[in-house]
Amino acid sequence: MKRVIKMSKAWIASFLLGVLLTGCGGGGSDAGSDANTSGSNTSGNVGSGPSGEQPEPVRAAVLSWSAPSTRVNGDGIAMGELDKYVIRYGQDVENLSGEVIIGEADVYPEMSYTVDNLDSGTWYFTIQVQDKQGLVSEPSAPVSKTIRS
Repeated sequence: MKRVIKMSKAWIASFLLGVLLTGCGGGGSDAGSDANTSGSNTSGNVGSGPSGEQPEPVRAAVLSWSAPSTRVNGDGIAMGELDKYVIRYGQDVENLSGEVIIGEADVYPEMSYTVDNLDSGTWYFTIQVQDKQGLVSEPSAPVSKTIRS
């Protein structure tokens, strides 16, 4: 039987706002993570290249969120109870085939992760949190970013 954590509306809103603020536009944005994640962080190039060439556009989406502090039923959830975050992404909102798992969710109350090497088009992202007992939240509402060529 699958047990589910339900995220509070405030947590989902925080995730959505983070993605919308840092993942807007076609060029992407640069945000380093102060979290020690197993994923990579990218830096965008600023200015022109050595021969005056324009840099290649950043083909990334920066996702940021805050750890949930309550469950949907109003019960609190302490940082020490969190295990990991699961980001799912893809170009078909009904089939998010890309997956990133970020451990140490119990250590960092503010998280940021850069999904890079994205092709042109619209990309959709959701996030879930899992606690140390194996309870998994429902996915957040999908958010999107369009990468222009």
